[in-house]
Amino acid sequence: MARWIAGLDGCRGAWAGVLLDLDDPARHRAGLFATVSEVLDGPEAPLRVGIDVPIGLPERSTGGGRSADRAARALLGPRGRASVFPVPPRAALYVPDYETAKALSRRDSNPPFAPSIQCWNIAPYIRSVDGLLRERPELRERLHEVHPEIAFRCLNGGAPLAAGKKGAERQAGLAARRALLLAAGLPAALVLAPPPRGVGPDDHIDALAGLVVARDILEGRARPLPDPFEHDAHGLPVVIWAPHARPPASPVEAPPLSRTPGTRVEGDPGPSR
Repeated sequence: MARWIAGLDGCRGAWAGVLLDLDDPARHRAGLFATVSEVLDGPEAPLRVGIDVPIGLPERSTGGGRSADRAARALLGPRGRASVFPVPPRAALYVPDYETAKALSRRDSNPPFAPSIQCWNIAPYIRSVDGLLRERPELRERLHEVHPEIAFRCLNGGAPLAAGKKGAERQAGLAARRALLLAAGLPAALVLAPPPRGVGPDDHIDALAGLVVARDILEGRARPLPDPFEHDAHGLPVVIWAPHARPPASPVEAPPLSRTPGTRVEGDPGPSR
């Protein structure tokens, strides 16, 4: 039997996805998927899926968010911790407006905190995955939370990448991440191909990072953050999975780009963390 894996990243109300057959790496595809279940129940039926969305939500938050978020921020350090949004209590994610979400988050957290607008913007993605895993618990063995910047930091020998995925550094940042994905063993035909229609380059790159982690989870080499990890009130794991540490010969550091006056760098409105 084929051993398919997948990576998913939220993208403009849908999901950027990539799928790969581990036993025949020439077999792969990328696309924009309306739902997570479309991938899980699709013809490939991937055994493991790395998805960039929080899984496992607190009923009450203490100490500044989930244990997985704290572990991720500790690994990323000062230069990268801002990419990990503290996840508010579950009730705050199931309301229709941001002001109510902030009020409920402050009520159910100690010390009180409100979700950032970035976190609120991905609330529909969080709710969809939370609901899916609560309704179909058999999927919990297949769908796993990842964080792209955690993945790239580990693939880069633990060193931060010099360039980001957005703004003036975008092209250098994307190129550095593609180099890491190739060094991690993903096929060049998948990594270097243009993103599918409707998928931003950074969302495609993040989905590929999820693919690497899904492979390492399936092969028993991925690392949980934290270790050991806990479960929420519904039995969902509260853990961000990191890839196996295979440092490259030398860490990839994309050179910083200088912005040319008058040059506009195209942004991407996607909800990536």
